[in-house]
Amino acid sequence: MSEQQGADRRGLTVAVLGAAGAGALALSAAAQRWAAVTAARRAPLPPVTGELSGSDAAPLVTAAGLVLLAAAVALLAVRGVGRAVVGLLTALAGGALLWSAVRVLGGGVADAAEDLPGIGGTGVTSVDVDLSPAWPVLALVAGLLGVAVGLLATLRGRAWPAMGRRYERTAAPAVARTDEERAQEAWKALDRGDDPTVDPAGDRTGPPSARGNGPDV
Repeated sequence: MSEQQGADRRGLTVAVLGAAGAGALALSAAAQRWAAVTAARRAPLPPVTGELSGSDAAPLVTAAGLVLLAAAVALLAVRGVGRAVVGLLTALAGGALLWSAVRVLGGGVADAAEDLPGIGGTGVTSVDVDLSPAWPVLALVAGLLGVAVGLLATLRGRAWPAMGRRYERTAAPAVARTDEERAQEAWKALDRGDDPTVDPAGDRTGPPSARGNGPDV
């Protein structure tokens, strides 16, 4: 293997692991609680509380995570222009993660809070959103990783090797039969009533002196 081929294989490995890692981070972040919401209401009504998960606060996070996991598999399965297209989709998924995370960190989670039961109803005087920034930041990191992997695959992916070539199987060489195996086959042929000196494939099991020499007339 040349130095360039080794670099191409390492690039493919980095891209696949990066896309899979970004997808896993995004899905993990989406499943967590991003914010606790408390809505104060006019007396004597008690306040209403609720929670927002990542998929509630930023629905694109889950979708982008699934796209990144699929891209990790697709990078192995395709090659050439197809791999560049997968890289572009990977970068777009990473960009969606970045936009979603920045939007939530910038206060956009309040819009999602209004969709919770009882939060946006009548009698609500104020809504307090307690954001847990760790999970949006994790989605932000996943987005950065997705964009980096996508750009790498788009720019360099055409030169990377295809999975089929690496794992291509070669045909096993035929194993010559031993004298003992030939003798056993000859006895089996006699039991069947066949001529043991003639092989269906054109090979003869008898000794060289007996091949092609019929009895003298």
